[in-house]
Amino acid sequence: MLDLFTIFSKGGIVLWCFQSTSQIFTPSVNALIKSVILQERSGSNSFDHNSLTLKYKLDNEFELVFVVAYQKILQLSYIDKFLDDIHLEFRDKYKDDLQNRRHFMDFNFQSKFKSVLNHCEEWGKTQALLPKQMRTFEESFKSKKTVASMIERRGDDKDNKKKVQKVVEDKVKKESVKPSTNGDLTSEEIMMANRAKLAQKMGSPNQKKSKQPKSPKPAKEGKKPRVWDLGGTSKDLPELERTKDKPLENQEISADVTMVGRMVGGIKDLEVESDSGSDIEEEEDQPKEKKNVKAKGVFSLFRGLVGSKNISREDMEPVLEKLKDHLIGKNVASDIASKLCESVAVKLEGKVVGTFESVANTVKNTMTQSLVQILSPTRRVDILRDAVEAKRYGRPFTMAFCGVNGVGKSTNLAKICFWLIENDFRVLIAACDTFRAGAVEQLRTHMRHLNALHPPEKHNGRHMVQLYEKGYGKDAAGIAMEAIGYAKESKIDIVLIDTAGRMQDNEPLMRALAKLIKVNEPDLVLFVGEALVGNEAVDQLSKFNQALADYSSSTNPHLIDGIVLTKFDTIDDKVGAAISMTYMTGQPIVFVGTGQTYTDLKSLNAKAVVHALMK
Repeated sequence: MLDLFTIFSKGGIVLWCFQSTSQIFTPSVNALIKSVILQERSGSNSFDHNSLTLKYKLDNEFELVFVVAYQKILQLSYIDKFLDDIHLEFRDKYKDDLQNRRHFMDFNFQSKFKSVLNHCEEWGKTQALLPKQMRTFEESFKSKKTVASMIERRGDDKDNKKKVQKVVEDKVKKESVKPSTNGDLTSEEIMMANRAKLAQKMGSPNQKKSKQPKSPKPAKEGKKPRVWDLGGTSKDLPELERTKDKPLENQEISADVTMVGRMVGGIKDLEVESDSGSDIEEEEDQPKEKKNVKAKGVFSLFRGLVGSKNISREDMEPVLEKLKDHLIGKNVASDIASKLCESVAVKLEGKVVGTFESVANTVKNTMTQSLVQILSPTRRVDILRDAVEAKRYGRPFTMAFCGVNGVGKSTNLAKICFWLIENDFRVLIAACDTFRAGAVEQLRTHMRHLNALHPPEKHNGRHMVQLYEKGYGKDAAGIAMEAIGYAKESKIDIVLIDTAGRMQDNEPLMRALAKLIKVNEPDLVLFVGEALVGNEAVDQLSKFNQALADYSSSTNPHLIDGIVLTKFDTIDDKVGAAISMTYMTGQPIVFVGTGQTYTDLKSLNAKAVVHALMK
């Protein structure tokens, strides 16, 4: 049933391997190492690649990895037990050799492997025949209730009835409701009393009107028509009419020339300031009282020290719980924070630490390293280099921007356009947002401002920015295709495709986006997201990626290549959205928007972001 089982060290040395078929499993194992183990995503012990499911277990004490692979269509319930058992058997048999780092010896493990596998397969068959166990009391909701809340005391019911009866009688008296002849309240009288109670609680306007006499209000005057003075004593109509005989294209724009020349070359790194101190420390290291400070300071050096022993999950649990709350407070999505803490626990469980290393510092340092690794891009996105390469082949370099409504796609597209002009690239903006009112006019305004900053006189009569638009209501994919063709004929270097904002659950618009990307095949697809959101960012990014894969009707769909994180200047040190977005796709954050001007565009500095996140 198993296709592959292998044991290898984290240094890449294969200690033992079992293979039941002639299939080549090297790409799948390499994908596991590259996408999970090296990228600090080992919170879940399962990984799918092509038609295989790979499950793994880490041994942090001896730095080993146990990997088992089987077909994805199979449901093998004994795999987790098999990994645990085979891990213990291998450790017990070769413990001395592993401690002495004898990785090049011949591990005779065939017989033990077969016996453990047969035992686990038999265990799986017996488990499948057993009926499902009922939920225990500890797992039920009732077990979480306190004992005091479930105790019924004598007299409580009578007291409650008396209180209700008294309230009803008081309300009846206030409303002058006469009781019935037999002394009990009728259903109609109870209804009137309840209405009076509700009116008093809600502050009924009818009661206020009955208690206070209504004062007469003066008659409201209607809106008076505006009288225009055409005699010249005030602003006349020709002056107020700003568009007549003055087309926007012919109006001069005063350019802020101080921006010019500030973005030549690569984009500067982002700097994140954080004034708050770290609160991920052990409570034992902070004395609560001021007396005997010296004595407590001496003894606090030895509190929390674990000595030369293996770290267990119980040791890390309180620190990880505090760390998880800290990450959520810094705007990391709760699901991502749980996975990060679980990944750290898997990475540290069983690891031997030094004598003077505390659990809190070990966990915090490991989390810091993991976050830096996650934010560090797996591949370099060098737009300037790729644009020069595309220009050498005589074609324009194309970039498509997508995202939900109101995140700042058009604004950040203009910032990127300014950066490209600063580096002497001619840019064509394709107005493919044919849905939102004013979208084309917004891009036209940006085009005029950018051309004012870089007038044609400084570039041999060439307009550095042009706008390709066909109005509203047209097919966005067709406009993008025409824009790319026009750029190729006009020898324009880069095409920036601005798409309409759409919610991630809007299926027709997501199909239109997938069609635009499939038909035009842009070199770079950038997802524009806000730094303000936490859990919502994960949902948006994952559904955009999934929609591009589902609606592409292609065996190798073009997914999101990078992320543009906007409104970063509004979040202080709550930078968790960067972690959430990068963790979901593994794609890098290419640009970070930090303001409203064209120069407010930065490159992500992973160490600075993690420093702000962990403070």
